[in-house]
Amino acid sequence: MTHANAPLTPAGRLRMVHRHLRDGVAQAHVAAEFRVSRPTVATWVARYRAEGEAGLHDRSSRPGSYPSQISSDLIAEIDSLRRQKKWSARRIHHHLQGLGYQLHLRTVGRWLHRLGISRLRDLTPDGENLRRAPQRIRAGWAGHMIHLDVKKLGRIPDGGGWWAHGRGSQQALASKRAHKQRVGYTYLHSAVDGFSRLAYTEALDDEKAATTIGFFCRARVFFTAHGITRIHRVVTDNGANYTARDFTRAVEALASRHQRIRPYTPRHNGKVERYNRLLADEVLYARPYPSEQARREAIGVWVNHFNYHRPHTACGDQPPASRTPTRVNNVTPSYS
Repeated sequence: MTHANAPLTPAGRLRMVHRHLRDGVAQAHVAAEFRVSRPTVATWVARYRAEGEAGLHDRSSRPGSYPSQISSDLIAEIDSLRRQKKWSARRIHHHLQGLGYQLHLRTVGRWLHRLGISRLRDLTPDGENLRRAPQRIRAGWAGHMIHLDVKKLGRIPDGGGWWAHGRGSQQALASKRAHKQRVGYTYLHSAVDGFSRLAYTEALDDEKAATTIGFFCRARVFFTAHGITRIHRVVTDNGANYTARDFTRAVEALASRHQRIRPYTPRHNGKVERYNRLLADEVLYARPYPSEQARREAIGVWVNHFNYHRPHTACGDQPPASRTPTRVNNVTPSYS
């Protein structure tokens, strides 16, 4: 495809053809003038003589014929054998070869995949499709779904760690010795409203059930201050802090339902997972920090920026606070 400033757009090709046909300039000289090869000039001249100006437009690079393409009747036969007899690709291939068809085993397998019936579990005993169409997890209103997650980070020693000074450097080793080589971890507890994307994050010292319950209570106060007074569902993964009975009782007391996602399926909690990635890209690993306290202060500043100033595509390029019931206005001017 040509771009707007390309020398051989349809208009440029027309000028090149006219230089040869109307002005009588030799094709070799026209090629040098337009900085193309002589066969290129000959090609466009021939197309202009055969089709006029219409022949100077780009053509599809799709082949005119596919000699090895199988017929639609053969595709229907593959589909029928799979649905009715539940045959494997190898057996279907052997059966079709016995009927005189010439095709490769891999061709049968690819067509089963294209037809969506490559796995027997996607078919009912009667041969009907069992695979459901992909469904998106959508929140209907603010507070409909609150997503919780914990991100574990290595604590930064005072003076900066190895990332700030270099692995094995004297400063990094000194910081490690000062803390007796046990720096520990920081646990970022985050809660994200699935409808407005309003987020609340705290950096805590552990991820125990009691700590998570305290965080959830403070997060609920934060959401209430923004007009989200009713929480219908709390979505979490299957971590030990979320499967604890005390946490479930606390959630059911403050919200209508606690839903744990399918194991090993983090995409079901994708809104807070995506938030964690933004947090990592724009704050946690954006620059070195001299201490853990400095990083925690930067996290607080960024979360405020995320909620009130940073445009979000799910909110129509407006900050998350603009979709809360309190209707916060004029929140984007300081975004850069």
